[in-house]
Amino acid sequence: MASLVALSACSGSTGTPAARPSPITEAQSAAMQPRDTHLAQLYETSCKACHTVRDTGAPLTGDRNAWDPRWAKGEQELTRNAVAGLNGMPPGGQCFACKPEDYAALIRFMAGR
Repeated sequence: MASLVALSACSGSTGTPAARPSPITEAQSAAMQPRDTHLAQLYETSCKACHTVRDTGAPLTGDRNAWDPRWAKGEQELTRNAVAGLNGMPPGGQCFACKPEDYAALIRFMAGR
């Protein structure tokens, strides 16, 4: 049930498939985990609910094609967007335990950097 609650926070859902194919599948994205146990816990309880499901509108973890245009904005801008929220992403990505450095590390992981 927690997954359904977390998934509902991903309000960017369009209900339609992604416009271009991704080089990874949702299952591959869902299987990815940060090596750092602290980050893995934060990812598991916040980021994973949206960043492993294509129809949420969030770029899939490890999908560099989806992340590259965002990454071009710079890591600081991505971190600011994560903290403030953007489009369908709620402020802080619903990561209530995240510190600014956690956001940056999680973004690097999800973007494949």
